[in-house]
Amino acid sequence: MSEELELGRRIAEFRELRGLSLRGLATAAGVSSSFLSQLENGHSNASVASLRKIAGALGVTPAALLDASNGHTRGVLRGADRPTLPLDGAEKFVISQEPLRNLEIYAGSFAPGGSTGPDAYSHGNAQEFFIVVAGSITLELGAERYVMHKDDSIEFLSSVPHRIVNHSDGPAEVLWINSPPTGAEEVHAPLPPEPNPQNQA
Repeated sequence: MSEELELGRRIAEFRELRGLSLRGLATAAGVSSSFLSQLENGHSNASVASLRKIAGALGVTPAALLDASNGHTRGVLRGADRPTLPLDGAEKFVISQEPLRNLEIYAGSFAPGGSTGPDAYSHGNAQEFFIVVAGSITLELGAERYVMHKDDSIEFLSSVPHRIVNHSDGPAEVLWINSPPTGAEEVHAPLPPEPNPQNQA
């Protein structure tokens, strides 16, 4: 395969990996759609300046576009580099990177007494999986409370108001997985206090 075809194939792979249309990438990179189409099909070559623009729009280095070994992945997201959303005595880490396609994934770390906040929240109407990775955690879901432990999981619709709180004496770690990705959150009144949560494992 010629160098032009290899480069075009890798640009197309990165574009599809990020869920971008040809027009969307062309607009983000400041090049024409026809030029980008010719480039992806191996009928044109890119100048250094154009390659830099396209790589920047894809969120990779120009070297990544020239290296055939990594077109199928964005590479390792190091734990220390995860974007962090501070919560109430907890942290929520972004695992799935923009642009989102089919899945939205977050990791969470809850100190004793930590929670997602004083209020329940909902977001979109996606299929949501909540998984406890370590420790024990309480999920408030609608009118129910579920005490969950390491390796426990539950599936629900993200449109149902929910809240996470760590009532235990130790730290807890969790994962959230949503499909498809959801939009802005809506806040709801929390459940009334309950000394002995229901549905305990």
